[in-house]
Amino acid sequence: MRIAIWAKDTLPLLAVFFPFPSSLFFLPSYFFLLLKIMTPEREITRLLDVMPASGRMMTKIISKPQQATVIDCNFPNPFERERAIYINFDLWQQLSKPQRDLLMLRNVSWLISIRWLKPDLYQGIALIGIFGGIFEGVQGDIIGTLVAGGLSTIALTKIWQSYRSSQRELEADEAAIKIALRRGYNEPQAAESLLEAIEKVAQIEGRLSLNFTELIRAQNLRAIAGISPLGVPDKIKKE
Repeated sequence: MRIAIWAKDTLPLLAVFFPFPSSLFFLPSYFFLLLKIMTPEREITRLLDVMPASGRMMTKIISKPQQATVIDCNFPNPFERERAIYINFDLWQQLSKPQRDLLMLRNVSWLISIRWLKPDLYQGIALIGIFGGIFEGVQGDIIGTLVAGGLSTIALTKIWQSYRSSQRELEADEAAIKIALRRGYNEPQAAESLLEAIEKVAQIEGRLSLNFTELIRAQNLRAIAGISPLGVPDKIKKE
């Protein structure tokens, strides 16, 4: 009690003789604000924790402030050890944490689903074309080399198209939601966060509307989240 009375009487006098800047009393607030500011290094570390183990092994997050898109990843070639995910963190920070989590999981799910060594018709044709082209080139057969090169090009194009199909895009979304369930999200929440991320990214990038694939994905996510009773028809899913 005496201490309280002393403080009440003494502190105003100290303030008169030893004036402190008023901003000093707000330093704790500034300190906590600085802790909340996103830095690429801190966010990359957080996103790596969100990823599944296979994602951490196969992908690499790279800061790319000059790109116009929020997040981007190229179709990986067969010889890449790590598949790059490029992020413009100035744009990325405009998304909420759940939106960022689901968007990252979605891109990781798509990248790790691409398997060049998977036994498949077009993978087999591509390999035959590549090795055939090398053999014909060594033999000096120009026509044979061109034929083999054309064959491998067609096969590689078909592989690229298959992984960019509506079915693959929807599968990547659903795989991301399954991973999110192990990160504390429930299915409707994860689906709604990814839906909001798709729409927010288009807004940030200055696009007036979603493209065809995004519209299909959005409708499928609305159905998963329970926002809409209408899902995506099987015919469109397989396109």
